[in-house]
Amino acid sequence: MASFEKLFEPIKIGSVDVKNRIAMAPMGILGLSTERGGFSKRAQDYYVARAKGGTGLIITGVAKIENEIEKFHPGSLLCPTIDPGHFINTAGEMNERIHAYGSKIFLQLGIGFGRVAAPMMLVGQPVAPSAIPNYWTPSVTCRELTTEEVEKLVKMAAESAAIAKMAGFDGVEIHAVHEGYLLDQFTIGMFNRRTDKYGGDLMGRLALPVEVVKAIKKVNGNDFTVGLRFSIKSYIKDWNQGGLDGEDFVEKGRDTQEGLTIAPILEKAGYDAFDADAGSYDAWYWAHPPIYQKHGLYLPLTEQLKKVVNVPLIIAGRMEVPELAEKTLEEGKAADMINLGRGLLADPDWGNKLKEGRPEDVRPCIGCHDGCLGRGFEGKSLSCAVNPACGREEEYGVHPADTVKNVMVIGGGMAGMEAARVSALRGHKVTLYEKTGELGGHVIAGSVDEFKKDNERLLEWYKTQVKKLGVDVKLNTEIKPKDVKKGNADVVLVATGSVPSMPNIPGIDSANVGTATEVLLKKKSVGQKVVVLGGGLVGCETAISLAMDGKDVTIVEMLPELMGAGMPVPHSNKIMVLDMLKFHNVKTVLNTSMQKVKDGAIEVMDRNFKKSTIPADTVVISAGLKSNNALYKDVASTVPDTYVIGDASSARNIMYAIWDAYELARSI
Repeated sequence: MASFEKLFEPIKIGSVDVKNRIAMAPMGILGLSTERGGFSKRAQDYYVARAKGGTGLIITGVAKIENEIEKFHPGSLLCPTIDPGHFINTAGEMNERIHAYGSKIFLQLGIGFGRVAAPMMLVGQPVAPSAIPNYWTPSVTCRELTTEEVEKLVKMAAESAAIAKMAGFDGVEIHAVHEGYLLDQFTIGMFNRRTDKYGGDLMGRLALPVEVVKAIKKVNGNDFTVGLRFSIKSYIKDWNQGGLDGEDFVEKGRDTQEGLTIAPILEKAGYDAFDADAGSYDAWYWAHPPIYQKHGLYLPLTEQLKKVVNVPLIIAGRMEVPELAEKTLEEGKAADMINLGRGLLADPDWGNKLKEGRPEDVRPCIGCHDGCLGRGFEGKSLSCAVNPACGREEEYGVHPADTVKNVMVIGGGMAGMEAARVSALRGHKVTLYEKTGELGGHVIAGSVDEFKKDNERLLEWYKTQVKKLGVDVKLNTEIKPKDVKKGNADVVLVATGSVPSMPNIPGIDSANVGTATEVLLKKKSVGQKVVVLGGGLVGCETAISLAMDGKDVTIVEMLPELMGAGMPVPHSNKIMVLDMLKFHNVKTVLNTSMQKVKDGAIEVMDRNFKKSTIPADTVVISAGLKSNNALYKDVASTVPDTYVIGDASSARNIMYAIWDAYELARSI
């Protein structure tokens, strides 16, 4: 059995004693704050669940220090200065509950968003250190802050920290010389063109973060702990353009050497810890690493940072794999504490499960961003693709059923396994039927590439949970309508999934044509020149996989952009996929449809009805999925409580397959 002793050693952050080395990384709680800038009941339950689950230090999502200079719509974010009494009331109750579990909590204070403020949240013109373009709408120029306004931000930071102390927070973390937010914009020459005391040389650009920590310490005392969210390197190749790992480019933001130069200066100014990472909005896939990034992606950088600072170093960067987290702390070269972000959304009990010696029970994050950031972009509340109860813990939990039922689950993909898991947790007797010899459905093919191995981790977790819960799994068993009629099921959950949607064009049945699934599973041989029909997420990922294998790949897409149809692809994932396509020399042909498959080529037609040919030894079809719900239609009237879930209901993505199953299973 794996031992995780180092993770459970205590640590001191400033004047704060923390019971273990597991921290919750700061993540915005979009949709969970009140209109008056406080913590809603859902927000309180969300943080308390992570404390109850064994997290030693919780760092909240960002709280704006003011809402006048940079005005956001009410309820967009936490803000202690809008209504201090309300903030203290809601935060104080939450902090008392968190402290009951022996956990500590820091409030993350945001100096502002600046050029990266999202238009949907912002009221009026964006502000910045200088008149530079807004990230989301480059045609909009930010208003340069006056010297007096910057001085007021310093004052408001100190005032916010004082309110945080009154509310029972153990410390604050400043957001941030990190990710290209407003404070970071002041420190980076690319964004800061000022000529007053907050601009000019390196020390001028550092004046704002230095003044902020000194002001907070002056108001709250030198023993009040103040950490700093800190990006060692920006990875900015150009405006709105990031650089990939291994890509040769000139850093336009903060390079590693500058990061290592300014860290000791900021430590001397009074910061008690560095919560370190890398990236910027221009390279958001570094600051919010999707599934395509490596676990522990910041370790090479934090190992260098640890050599130049003496205060504790807290690091994030897809560190939720238990063995990686423990090994990093044991080596002691790159971190003093592990910061878990989405890993704690996926499983709030991460700490307790490791302490109990059950790492196999930790539900893995799959780096999809669908439930966390993706929902935020859609104006919805924070949650998690693999944990539907995230952000709504109190009202959306799983409880024992009043009456034990015989539950038949047909289909062993994500939806089927989640339905079986939740039904068994509620105490039902569950039988799961899968017509193939393996559980997993589409996720089996979606796990073969090295950059998709987190899907495989989730699949293994499901197999483990289904087994531990005593679900009767019957593989190689195809259920027909007559089998349902003969069965003794009180409830039938049909999770028969989806099948590839094949275009009706001449030559589609040729030997050199295969689906993305067939190609990924090596059931179809692939020639050197490959055309992928369909530029959705699956088509793009398949193209990258083939290009990494040395193939000459072209994507043909009917729409004017890649990943423009179906479920929205979260921003961080989308821009990384686009950059990976360029990096691996995948060609794209947009506004074009395939008309015919020929011998060694395909015929296409663009939106102007112009026809041409593209060489193709192999054609890969990735034109979407269609629901395979014939069985449901046949048996829906046989058992009154028959439901269709997952892709069999509507072909979407892993998140909605799991969420559909969770909702139905928790109610039967």
